[in-house]
Amino acid sequence: MSARPSASLKRVARVKLRSRREVTDRAEALAGALRAALARLPEGESDPTVVEAVWAGEGLGMLLWALELAQLPPYDRSFEPDQLLDAVLEDSELRPADEIDRARETARLWHWRARTAELRSNGDVDLPGDWQSFDQLVGATAMRGFERGLLPRPLRGDFPAFGAVYRELSPAQQGEAHQIAWERHRALNWLCGLGKRWNDVPTDT
Repeated sequence: MSARPSASLKRVARVKLRSRREVTDRAEALAGALRAALARLPEGESDPTVVEAVWAGEGLGMLLWALELAQLPPYDRSFEPDQLLDAVLEDSELRPADEIDRARETARLWHWRARTAELRSNGDVDLPGDWQSFDQLVGATAMRGFERGLLPRPLRGDFPAFGAVYRELSPAQQGEAHQIAWERHRALNWLCGLGKRWNDVPTDT
């Protein structure tokens, strides 16, 4: 995967949003799976099915945010599961398409940052010729995202997360940030009509 900033900052193509009914049906399915998974904790914390359903709560939270039923936490903090399960879907309405589109751009940028961090740790970052270093690329992306109102103010030339600079996060923190970003990115791409099924949604960055 290339770490080109053009891939991370280009405006995503507008697509038609899924219907409110599709979104509420998906939210109900995710809520049911989350409720069942939470009931199996802590004994089932090593069960991949339980772990997957709990993390998918980030996607549920994103859909509830789109339905104006939840507040969106920062990308270094998960949604509160109990609050998600208390949401009442009846009579909810989707936010304006432009607002959802901007949220999708933000999710994609955070997902890009998570992926580039992983690639850098593996020594697989393919820098374009006009960038002299990985840190320069990240710094420019962070600043441009901030200037467009998509990201918080950069911290020492990087995305801020967990009260620190992203490049200094522990492996556990990086893993958590990556999972949050991916789940939210997938939910917003699905909401915008990408992929035929929930499990087939592309999350290119």
